[in-house]
Amino acid sequence: MRLRSLFYLVLGSLLGSVFVQPAITHAQATATIKGTLTDPSGAAIGGATVAAQSLDSTAAIVRTMSEPSGEFSLKLAPGRYRVSIAHPSFVPAEQEFALAAGDARTWDVRLTLEKLSSSVVVTDAAEPTTAETAPDLVNVITKEQINDSAEIWLAPLLATAPGMSFSRLGPMGGTTSFFLDGGNSSYAKVLVDGVPVNVSEPGFSVDFSNLTVDDVDKIEIVHGASSALYGSDAMSGVVQIFTHRGATRTPELALEGDGGTFGTGHAGGQLSGLLGAFDYSAGAGYFDSSGQGSGDYFRDTTLSGNFGWKLSETDSLRLTLRNGASDAGQPGQTLLATKSPFALDPGQHSELHNFSANVAWNFTSGEHWRSQLLGYESRFQDTDFLPSFDFQALNKFNRAGLDGQSTYSFRNGGVTAGYMFEAETGGAMGRHDQAGYLEARRQFGRLTAIAGGRAEANGSYGTRIVPRVGASYALRDGRGMVGATRLRASYGQGIKEPPLFPADCTPILKPEQSTTVEAGIDQSFASDRVRASVTYFHNDFRDIVSFTSAGPQNCRDFGGSFFNTDKARAFGSNASLEVKATRWLSFAGNYTYDDSRVLKSPNSTDPALVPGNRLLKRPLNSANLMFNAHVRGMNWRLTSYYVGRRTDSDFLSSVVNGVCVGPCIKSDPGYFRLDMAVIVPLRHGFSTTAHFENLLDRHYQDAAGYPALGYNYRVGIKYVWGGEK
Repeated sequence: MRLRSLFYLVLGSLLGSVFVQPAITHAQATATIKGTLTDPSGAAIGGATVAAQSLDSTAAIVRTMSEPSGEFSLKLAPGRYRVSIAHPSFVPAEQEFALAAGDARTWDVRLTLEKLSSSVVVTDAAEPTTAETAPDLVNVITKEQINDSAEIWLAPLLATAPGMSFSRLGPMGGTTSFFLDGGNSSYAKVLVDGVPVNVSEPGFSVDFSNLTVDDVDKIEIVHGASSALYGSDAMSGVVQIFTHRGATRTPELALEGDGGTFGTGHAGGQLSGLLGAFDYSAGAGYFDSSGQGSGDYFRDTTLSGNFGWKLSETDSLRLTLRNGASDAGQPGQTLLATKSPFALDPGQHSELHNFSANVAWNFTSGEHWRSQLLGYESRFQDTDFLPSFDFQALNKFNRAGLDGQSTYSFRNGGVTAGYMFEAETGGAMGRHDQAGYLEARRQFGRLTAIAGGRAEANGSYGTRIVPRVGASYALRDGRGMVGATRLRASYGQGIKEPPLFPADCTPILKPEQSTTVEAGIDQSFASDRVRASVTYFHNDFRDIVSFTSAGPQNCRDFGGSFFNTDKARAFGSNASLEVKATRWLSFAGNYTYDDSRVLKSPNSTDPALVPGNRLLKRPLNSANLMFNAHVRGMNWRLTSYYVGRRTDSDFLSSVVNGVCVGPCIKSDPGYFRLDMAVIVPLRHGFSTTAHFENLLDRHYQDAAGYPALGYNYRVGIKYVWGGEK
């Protein structure tokens, strides 16, 4: 019996040495890196790619995915590795490890949301958030869409989004203003890398005539009043433009040039990359065209720069600069040449100069606190020349400020507090504004809620408090034939400061104000290959500034008086549909119904502005449809625009004793326009580009008396070198 036990003991030892020892030896011969990935609020991040690349050999890269709990684990042979983490919504992270046999390293990483990602929304809240949790309708135009469109100008790209309508006084270089969800052209705040560019006579609108897409990587359009976060001008929404950032270790150089009808020429270049802790991007663009008629020339130059310095893992600086200068002939209302005084001077032209600069310092202190200190300045100069009258008008305005905010983050939420100081000047006129704001955000399971408010003390109208609340609810999860369902709702109030007045003007005006309500549903189908969205909006506008030359004058420089008298409203819906039909074919469409009305305008002199009429230049119906096909490396994009009939005016007629005097043009006919872009890759980084506008050569006008461009095209070539990660 003892001999048998001894036999089994010896046999077990032999078997153990054969089978167990190699496993132990293998375990001791490998190393492990494990950790947990979380977002800025501490919530787990699943679906991130974790990759380890050997620095000592050409061995294959070892990859794994983070679990829904955020955990990941890599088993590696001893050696030196560069381990990287990638997720579409977050800034990539990487770190180098030197591993010995048996090492077990822990690398817990809190990732930062990638602001340029299409699935991240920056403008809708004080802190970036994922698109799925935004309470408002937010439209994102990505870098890929910008490239595929082969567009030069921002306005046509923005016009492809629901709720947007434009008015351009002439085909090229004419004053270009836009209207969001029925609001006036001055009711949306426009930001370039966080810098407000509503500078052209503070209180007025942004002129998009010379704003290009040079070096632009992303555009966000937030619908609904957002003055609780952005203060004055954010009455019906916010548009933010993000410029390119260097992201590659090998520098990337992009050059392009094209030309076409009307003697048009365009050229641009960009250099970007990473140099250690420093990222850089610098670009330039130039456009020149003779236009389609007498006096319709247009020249534009754009320079931009975006430079970042990562001082440490928790501390960074960023400088952004953008400069635009243009000279545009102003042929006037050529369709009304016999009766319009604006068409009497064929040599009239206008020079615009826009400049914006921003220095941002982002830093964290401890596990929960993130802060940002931002200093900015934007300038606008408009010079109008009327040679026949030997007349020159110069307008110069400046807007500069400081904005500091700190966010305390906790699991599934956070609270942001901020303070803003701003100075505005225009000639001898000026005012100072300051504000404090607070915003709280919290996720309760499927429900994400946001609430905030702002107290703003303005040099023109005193102190006002504006609130904002919103919520997003994930009604259903899923990726089958009927996918995820999300409900959204928001309420906000907006304010807009009145214009700067000369010293001998004494109007005591309140801010123009708005109240906006939104409710929407987002639905996906066929494993996210089909996405649909419908949003209802209702916007009330009150205390709108009006002017009359009758009665006592409170502003002698203008020959009349200003009052807060007018009221208006706009309600309707924005609907959109995106379909990825195949790997190479996709299409997207949207439709806007915008029922706007003038409710009160006691000082109106133009018949288009009397109560009961629709608001100027805002169509009741508008729609877009875009097809994109990627075939054999080529990209074909077809974009169609439908703009319905709009109330308009030539501003030459008037109402006297209830009777219309003058031509009384009251509307612009609706129109349909078709554009196409084609990109064909060649070899060695070259590709050809072509852009065709108004393919059907439709005759239409965006403003009464100003004909738009007929059929026109540009054909060119683009070269890209470098850019490897």
